[in-house]
Amino acid sequence: MATSSEAVISRLPDQAEARHASLQDATSVYDLLTIGMARRGQYAMLSECLERAMKFSFNEFHLWHQLGLSLMAAGKGVGAVSVFKECARMRPEDPSLPLLAAKVCIGQLHWFDEAEALSQTVVCMGEEAGEFLPRAYLSLGLSCSLQASEATLKADRNEFNKKALQALSKAHSLDPQDAEIAMYLALELALVRQVSAAMEPLQAALSLRSDDLHALHLLTLLLSAQKHHRHALDTLGLALSQHPDNFNLLFTKVKLEEALLGPAVALQTCEDMLQHWQSRYDVSQVSPGGRKPSIHLTLPDFQDTSTGSLSPPSVAVSRLEAALSEVSDISSTRRQGPTYIWATLERIWLQAGELFMADGRLKEAQFCIAEASSLFPNSHSVLLQRGRLAELRGHLDEAKNLYDEALAIHPTGERILGRLLVNTGRVHLGEKILRDAVQVHSTSHEAWSGLGEALQSRGSSQAPDCFLTALELEASCPIRPFTIIPREL
Repeated sequence: MATSSEAVISRLPDQAEARHASLQDATSVYDLLTIGMARRGQYAMLSECLERAMKFSFNEFHLWHQLGLSLMAAGKGVGAVSVFKECARMRPEDPSLPLLAAKVCIGQLHWFDEAEALSQTVVCMGEEAGEFLPRAYLSLGLSCSLQASEATLKADRNEFNKKALQALSKAHSLDPQDAEIAMYLALELALVRQVSAAMEPLQAALSLRSDDLHALHLLTLLLSAQKHHRHALDTLGLALSQHPDNFNLLFTKVKLEEALLGPAVALQTCEDMLQHWQSRYDVSQVSPGGRKPSIHLTLPDFQDTSTGSLSPPSVAVSRLEAALSEVSDISSTRRQGPTYIWATLERIWLQAGELFMADGRLKEAQFCIAEASSLFPNSHSVLLQRGRLAELRGHLDEAKNLYDEALAIHPTGERILGRLLVNTGRVHLGEKILRDAVQVHSTSHEAWSGLGEALQSRGSSQAPDCFLTALELEASCPIRPFTIIPREL
């Protein structure tokens, strides 16, 4: 192997042979470096090393390809897409390169229009794309489906969904033995509320891969959309037996248990989720001062009576205040580690808060919301739930202000604010907000029902049509939105 003193990077024509030998030696070193670093997951460092090699790697496909893969693995999506595009320029006949770039656009960057364009380049290859052609149609279908979910205009959403169905149907016809394609075709049919039609490709997917997490979850949601909640819960039990650590499944379990068995049973599952979260992420590490941070991972129960001079309501208040003081002490300790860990914990607390509100236990709900708020004080989900709690307590002005804050951060919850405005006599403003809500969330039966109530309150003849639409949508509404199934390559 050549030493560094023998390396030749001159671009002069008479040095071509020596330069080629030096490049081969350097490539061998980088390949060994890639093997060693990849085994240790050191993709960021690997990508930095490969980037330094680019200055003498003009049109050297292998090193560019390695750089693209390392950037992709390191989560550097923008750089990875640029590199894969450069690779595709070097080898325009290779269909895998645009699809790799499309994968990054969908999974890391959410550049869905860019992913659509990249997928289309492979589709245009036709039969020359070979075994990559069904995957190109899958990528195209997912890109359009995701754009449909983001579209704010109904006409755009319908057009994207139409293109998604066409692409996914084509992918399925080209490769009926691909379980992933069949599952995503079923998901797209579910998203456009063709619930019965979605069962056929989903059964095909499960016959090919019976333990697939997303296929089992989708089957659960489809059964719940058909109001077969018991069968849905049984199916979910099967999925959890194979994927017991999946929080997405557990949130669906909570919703099904609430519908079938009531909030009290579902709260027990929330309690289990809190303990499961703690055991998985092991956040109760000893702090530098030698004391373990006191993280509340037990749902409150302020209903039991206590001995002493305090009455039960006073006990509830004193316990809540004591708990919240501890929460404020450790809020800085909690936020160590990846954000998604804490986002999951926030969702568990908010889910428990919803159940307590459904059970009429507002003190316990306040505790759970405070726990979530200590993690992400300005989260739109926290603000929405604080608004809901204020509304249940009759503090309508406070509720409206909280809903307004939540909508300023993230455009969800319009139907809640619209209904509140209608109920407090501000019918015209509530109606406007609800009309916007049904445009953005055209399959939300709550939004259509709220709009019907607004129109009915001012004697409009359009109210029955809204109520009818709400009934039709509710008949095919899953226990949780179909969009909770990830769409990624």
